[in-house]
Amino acid sequence: MGKGTIVFAGGGVAGIAWELGVVHGLLDADPVLVEKLFASGTRFVGTSAGSAVAAQLASSAGIADSYAAQLEEETAEIGADVDMAELQQRFVDAIEGARSPTEALQGIGRLALETPSVDEQVRLDVIGARLAEPGWPERDLRITAVDVTTGEFAVFDRTSGVDLVLAIAASCAVPGVWPPVTIGSARYMDGGARSGSNADLAAGSDWVVVVTPLPGVGDPGVGTVPTAELEALGGAPTAIVYADAASVAAFGPNPLDPTTRRASAEAGRAVGRASAARIAAVLDQAE
Repeated sequence: MGKGTIVFAGGGVAGIAWELGVVHGLLDADPVLVEKLFASGTRFVGTSAGSAVAAQLASSAGIADSYAAQLEEETAEIGADVDMAELQQRFVDAIEGARSPTEALQGIGRLALETPSVDEQVRLDVIGARLAEPGWPERDLRITAVDVTTGEFAVFDRTSGVDLVLAIAASCAVPGVWPPVTIGSARYMDGGARSGSNADLAAGSDWVVVVTPLPGVGDPGVGTVPTAELEALGGAPTAIVYADAASVAAFGPNPLDPTTRRASAEAGRAVGRASAARIAAVLDQAE
C-alpha cells in the first residue's frame, strides 16, 4: 500500500474529542486497519481542532490514552460562551465587500485583532496541556494557519522553525473568540478561516482519509469538504468520515464548551466503528 494522508478538520473542543473517538472506534473495529493508517509514511494534516488531534496521533501518544483523557471531567481546557449563529454573522459582516478570498481573510483577520480575548499565554498554556510531547514528531505533520494581516495561508511543519505549541495555538485561534498568536513578526489565526479541512494539502497521496466533525449529505457524505479540495487529490481513493446526527447532538450549540467532550468522544467512537469497513475498502483500492 502506498503512502497516504489523514486529514483532521476543525470543530472546537467537541471536535477534538469526537475525532479522537473516531480513531478509537476504528481501532475497536479493525486494529489492522489502524496499523495501516498509521504506517510510518502517513502524512497528518491538521486544521484548528484537527491540529491538536493530528499532533497527538503523529506523536508517541497512544490512541487509548488520548481518548481516555477526553472522558475525564478535569481538564485544562477553558470554555468560551459563544453564540455560534452570532459569530457566523460577524464573519459575514467582516468579509462584506471583499473582492477576493485574500481580502475576505484580511477582513476576518481584522475581526480577530479587534475582538477582546484572553492573553495569548493563557491560550498557549491550554494548547500545551493537550500534548503529551511538546516538540514536533519525526513524522510528516502539517498544521495550518492564516496571517491576520496579509490573509496569507501558512502551513507549518517540523522544518518551519516554529514551536509546535505555537503552531497549534495559531491553528486553533478562532477569530472573534481566541487571540491571534504571535510567531516571529506576524500574528496568525485559525487555519479554518481558509478551509475547515484544507484537504488539498493531501495532494500527491496514494489514499486520503478526511475526518471532519460536520454533517455530510447522503452516504458517505458530500458537500462539506469543498469540491475543489477533493479535485486537488487527483482521484486518489478517498474516504470522508462525517458526523452523524447523534454526534451533532453531542456537540450541542457550542462546540467550544469543554463539557461536550465526553459525549462527543463516545459519539465519535461509534462513528469510527461504523466507518471501518468503508475506510478499509478505500485503502484496499490503493494497494
